[in-house]
Amino acid sequence: MDLKEEEILGDKINEHWYYVSKGRAMRQFLDGVKVDEVLDVGAGSGIFSKQLMDHGFCESAVCVDPEYAENSEETHNGKPIKFVKNIKETTQNLILMMDVLEHVPDDVALVKEYTDSMPDDGQLLITVPAFQFMWSGHDIFLEHYRRYTIEMMEETIRGAGLEPIKSRYFFGSLFPAVAAIRLTKRALFDQELEAKSELKLYPDWLNKTLTGIHDAERMSLFSFNKYFGLSVFCLCGKPQGK
Repeated sequence: MDLKEEEILGDKINEHWYYVSKGRAMRQFLDGVKVDEVLDVGAGSGIFSKQLMDHGFCESAVCVDPEYAENSEETHNGKPIKFVKNIKETTQNLILMMDVLEHVPDDVALVKEYTDSMPDDGQLLITVPAFQFMWSGHDIFLEHYRRYTIEMMEETIRGAGLEPIKSRYFFGSLFPAVAAIRLTKRALFDQELEAKSELKLYPDWLNKTLTGIHDAERMSLFSFNKYFGLSVFCLCGKPQGK
C-alpha cells in the first residue's frame, strides 16, 4: 500500500471501494488461511493486515515499511500490531506484499530478502498493477518501475526460488473502460504523461456501486480470470519435496 494514497484518502480509506474490494478479493484468494501472525511488507497504515485480523485470518501483525518515521506498536480491535522500519528475519507463515514490487528496481531481490528465511510451509501473497500498456501518470505519481502480466509475475517468483500456487487478474470489470480511456488519451494527446494520482473520493452512491460491481466480479470472474484486469494477484510458496 502506498503512503501517498493514504494521504489522499485520509480516514476515508477504509470505506473506499478500491480498498474494500481489494481486501475482499485478498481474503477470498487466501481461501481461509489462518496464521498466528502476518508479515505485511510495504504496509503503510496496515490496512490489509488489519482486515485479515478483523476476519480471523491472524491474531497479530508486523508491518514493515522503510518510510515509517520510527518503530511503534498499537492494538487493533484488541490485537497487537508492530510498525517497524526493517526486520532481521521472517518467522511468519504468511507474508503480504500488496502493491509493493512495482516500487523497487530489483523485484526478485526484494522477494528473496523476505522469503529466504520464511518457514518452509510459509506463503507469500503479492498484488501488483497489471499490463505495461496501461502505464499512466498515476504510475509516475506513485513512482512505479513497471506493471506486470501474470507471466511476468510468475517469472519473478521463480527467479526468487519460489513456486506460484495460483495467479489471477482482478478489477477486470473496469479494465475495458480504463484501457479505452488511457489508450485514447495517448493516441489523441501525444505528449509526456503528467505525474498525477487517479485515486479520489467518490459520492456514497458511486462508491457503493463500484464496490457492488467488484463483489459480483469476485464471485464469478475472479475464480478463473487469467486474461485481463488492473491488478495481478499471485499466491506462492517454497518448492516442496525438493
